[in-house]
Amino acid sequence: MKQTIWIAFFAAAFGAAFGVFIAQDRAVSRVSAQQTKENSAGGQAGISVASTLKLDPTEQSQYTAEELVNFNVYDSTNRGVVHITTRSARTSAFLLFETPTEGAGSGSVLDKDGHILTNNHVVRGAREIYVRLYNGEEYPAGVVGSDELNDLAVLRIEAPDDFLHPIAFGDSAALRVGQKIHAIGNPFGLERTYTVGIVSSLNRQLPTADRRTMKSIVQIDAAINPGNSGGPLLNNQGEMVGVNVAIASKVGESSGVGFAIPANTARRVVPQLIENGRVIRPDIGITRVYKTEDGLLIATVAPEGPADRAGLKGFKLVKTRTQRGPFIYEQTRVDQSQADLIVAIDGQAVNNVDQFMTIIESGKPGDEVVVTVIRDNQREDVKVVLGGE
Repeated sequence: MKQTIWIAFFAAAFGAAFGVFIAQDRAVSRVSAQQTKENSAGGQAGISVASTLKLDPTEQSQYTAEELVNFNVYDSTNRGVVHITTRSARTSAFLLFETPTEGAGSGSVLDKDGHILTNNHVVRGAREIYVRLYNGEEYPAGVVGSDELNDLAVLRIEAPDDFLHPIAFGDSAALRVGQKIHAIGNPFGLERTYTVGIVSSLNRQLPTADRRTMKSIVQIDAAINPGNSGGPLLNNQGEMVGVNVAIASKVGESSGVGFAIPANTARRVVPQLIENGRVIRPDIGITRVYKTEDGLLIATVAPEGPADRAGLKGFKLVKTRTQRGPFIYEQTRVDQSQADLIVAIDGQAVNNVDQFMTIIESGKPGDEVVVTVIRDNQREDVKVVLGGE
């Protein structure tokens, strides 16, 4: 009986080990297949995952399948990661002079034209920006465009094509919790530092300086620190699936909770920043609202704007005159009784400004939205054609 139990135990252990070996072998095979596919495509923008590992079979046997994947990701992408330094001036609150300040961050080469992707907060307010490439060459950079809401900015440098190694975008919508990811950046000025981790969660939210919310944020446990901001988050194929943006820490250093802007957001924003210098978002023409328990009460609308043309109503200024003896007194009061109360947009309930703006900005100029309001105690749908900012 004991012999039978031991045989069963060793058989199970062998089966588990064999299963792990097969799983790792399949992972490497998938990477190899992807490399072959991308190599045959050729001519596409961005670094392919063409194998950069020059190891003979004997050398490869010294490493695990996981390590070989790590080697390949780093070797195929690290030359596309840049070190960004900034110089600015801070005015003293008490003294009438400016104090020079410096900042640093990371970025990714987007194309052979010298466009660099980073976080907007890395370069915000900078008077001078410098980009150092993998080979130590440093170039002055200018801001092509920035997007405060998504904390993204595109820079441009004049550098030889040979020095520019673009990193291709991946599909951040395909990310799964538990998926392995890779981060490269310049924490504390330590250039092209590589860390590994997993996707800890998806669809996180981060507050912005203007009381809005960045949505669909990727939470990771790969170590990122000050200086990593703007650097790429990569998948096993060496594709950029996110832009590292922040850490949650009480001491300002990595605590195992990092955040990245999804690559699909950057993919949508970058072309507009390069073409227009900003993101052209749809505008509904409502300039001020007040939050109530039942919805958003319209205070003001832009004259001749989309909301005004559609007939949405805000507060009214009512002037009254009172005569007392020989004197006439004029008073102005705000009449809220005729203002529309917004309760939904396109059938989606709205309870705060962030929800309202998120729905509006998911469209584009020229789109028609249905604004559901309470008017004279009656629910009413008003069609509004969105304008552009």
